[in-house]
Amino acid sequence: MKILVLVAGTNDPSNADVLADTFIEGIRQNPAPEVTKLLVKDLGLEHFSLKHYAPDVPEEEDFRRLREAFRNLNGLVIASPVWNFSVPAHLKNLIDRIGAFGLKEKHTRAALTGLPFFLIFTGGAPAAAWTALLKKTTSSIAEAFKYFGAAHCGTHFEPKCTKGRGVFGLVVHERPESLNRVRLEGKKFAELVSVYAQTGKLPLRRSLAQHTSRIMRYFAERLF
Repeated sequence: MKILVLVAGTNDPSNADVLADTFIEGIRQNPAPEVTKLLVKDLGLEHFSLKHYAPDVPEEEDFRRLREAFRNLNGLVIASPVWNFSVPAHLKNLIDRIGAFGLKEKHTRAALTGLPFFLIFTGGAPAAAWTALLKKTTSSIAEAFKYFGAAHCGTHFEPKCTKGRGVFGLVVHERPESLNRVRLEGKKFAELVSVYAQTGKLPLRRSLAQHTSRIMRYFAERLF
């Protein structure tokens, strides 16, 4: 069972990274998972342009490393802060670059078919802001991977990740309830991934959501 964890935080330490490590602790409560964690800030990826879709374009070492990490992947986790209602630019650029192998047949067909993925977001806003606004403004991350064919299997939003009003810093390590919840979410995600790796099937609710995404993608491909 192979799971990739991408962390988009830039601070060191970062709240997103701490929650990613906690999620990994939950994953490793299951038998023999192979977990790879990559820090997006440490990847030397060029800004995306159409040249990166050309078959003969020179590839950076870190891009080849990223593509290899996706090879035979069974599960994906992305942990990111929310800045100004969205994710850091380097995460969006990484997603754009993933399009080079996340899509096939002239970059119009999904290549990550059925891949389960889980999102972890941290933000300075209270929990109510997630439901009211931030869930919508960050939805492009889930939608991009669903367009690549992956299956969205959950999201955790950690609110009020500040030491005080306008004072940013590490706080989640002092929240045992949140850490326990994220650890449990990691364990459950790994269980889901294990079933998917063995059977190629997702739980019914996730499978229905994936079917709906395929229908929407089908019409989008023909409209555009």
